[in-house]
Amino acid sequence: MSAFAAVAAFLYPVWENIRERDGFGMKILVTAFEPFGGDAVNPTMEALSRLAPREGLFKLVLPVTFAGAGEKVTRTIEELRPDAVLSLGLAGGRDRITPERVAINLDDARIPDNDGLQPVDAPIAPDGPDAYFTTLPVREIARRIGDMGIPVGLSLSAGAYVCNHVMYTCLHLARTKYPGMKCGFVHVPYTAEMPHDASKPSLPLADIVRAVEEAVRVIAGEDA
Repeated sequence: MSAFAAVAAFLYPVWENIRERDGFGMKILVTAFEPFGGDAVNPTMEALSRLAPREGLFKLVLPVTFAGAGEKVTRTIEELRPDAVLSLGLAGGRDRITPERVAINLDDARIPDNDGLQPVDAPIAPDGPDAYFTTLPVREIARRIGDMGIPVGLSLSAGAYVCNHVMYTCLHLARTKYPGMKCGFVHVPYTAEMPHDASKPSLPLADIVRAVEEAVRVIAGEDA
């Protein structure tokens, strides 16, 4: 082994420890979804496009299909090897930002996905556990978003549609292939700017963007 290779081999674990501790050089993948269910826009897609650029931030828009979303996020994780994955989804009817605490091993669709498929009582990973808890610091994320004056609350149900499918898929990948990768999901309400049932609550798009950016800062280990 050359002297350079020996030094590199010695320094690599030191660098990895510093990077994990301080968030320096972290690769954070943020995903959003295309429109679905008859909506012309998806607020997560709109928010994703407005996130401020930062080193190590990668963006991905997923189809609202059980097969396509799972395959696309899996392929991207395998290529990118991110340190953390923060997925975003729409929960129309909720009145606040809701970081999710748990994903269940179940596809049970209330409406067909954008491919017209509507699985019922189908496991996501037949060999996987019934559920995974998020590995993101969701309580701190919620606290920091709340400190900004934005309505927020932790959620114990990511549903059983494509949002939950993506959250479970990412956590299963972390458990089985990439144990250092942190994963989680945040649901957002309708935006005030998008067409929607006026009886349903909403938040300004700017507040959703601010909330997601703050979540990224928490994941990166940055102070408020």
